[in-house]
Amino acid sequence: MNSKKPLLTAAAGLALLGTAGCGSAGSAQDAATDEASGTPAPAASSGAPATGGQYQDGEYTATGSYIPPSNTKEEVTVSLTLAYGVVTDLQVSTSGNHPTSKRYQAEFTNGVQQEVVGKPLDEVKVDKVASSSLTSSGFNKALDEIKSEASR
Repeated sequence: MNSKKPLLTAAAGLALLGTAGCGSAGSAQDAATDEASGTPAPAASSGAPATGGQYQDGEYTATGSYIPPSNTKEEVTVSLTLAYGVVTDLQVSTSGNHPTSKRYQAEFTNGVQQEVVGKPLDEVKVDKVASSSLTSSGFNKALDEIKSEASR
């Protein structure tokens, strides 16, 4: 009975490929060829932007704020690029309204790239980067706004 499972899975996959390639002759055959070579089959092109998961590809910017012990409002502006639901580029700028905040923000911005770039957007949430936890809260607020904007 276990020997039938791969056959059923393959049949279901071919059925899905057949419907995904509607209107494009040879799509199922091309996908099978790609599968045989070990290379993922390209997504069917419908003229819409390429997406991964539930997010639209593109560039997004949002600002999150937080209040540190100095009681001065601080802001973190996050600009990122999504491709197939994965963060491919990240830029972070901060307000630096207080000297202590400015120091922590600099440490955060120096370390956040490695925590975010190359990861699926749904997996990105930073808790503490380079001893800065409050900057992380502003970053996560901006990230939540970006997730909302990038959702289909």
